[in-house]
Amino acid sequence: MQPSEGSRIVVGVDGSPSSHAALRWADRYARGVGGAVEAVSVWDTPSSRGWSGPAIDPDFDLGQARELFERELHEVFPDGLPDGLTRHLVEGDPSEVLIRASEGAEMLVVGRRGRGGFARAVLGSVSQRCAQHAACPVVVIRQQDDPAR
Repeated sequence: MQPSEGSRIVVGVDGSPSSHAALRWADRYARGVGGAVEAVSVWDTPSSRGWSGPAIDPDFDLGQARELFERELHEVFPDGLPDGLTRHLVEGDPSEVLIRASEGAEMLVVGRRGRGGFARAVLGSVSQRCAQHAACPVVVIRQQDDPAR
């Protein structure tokens, strides 16, 4: 099946080297098919999950997440952001947000290893959940697959 013009390529960005590789891969692919990349970064307030952390101001967390997301994009694309790149910073669970974002997309691109801790590993990785439940094909990129490395 040939990709259609204006293909929407969603990529999860979490600050990990593999998500940076996924973002570069998605950009190369989108340019090849005349599509556009939607970079999705997910944040949450640690204390919103219960007693796991100190009470923190959600506005502060959002500001921190926004700064980190912008810094990551400029780190991956130091010569300037690609034309047509859209950014979405969403509060929530990373796999749920990316699965929702996959609706209507040609492809979802995620890194193999993100910043998840042991608890997430027990429940299953974000990339695994996306591969099982996304509404479109999923490409999982390892940092080692990144030719820009």
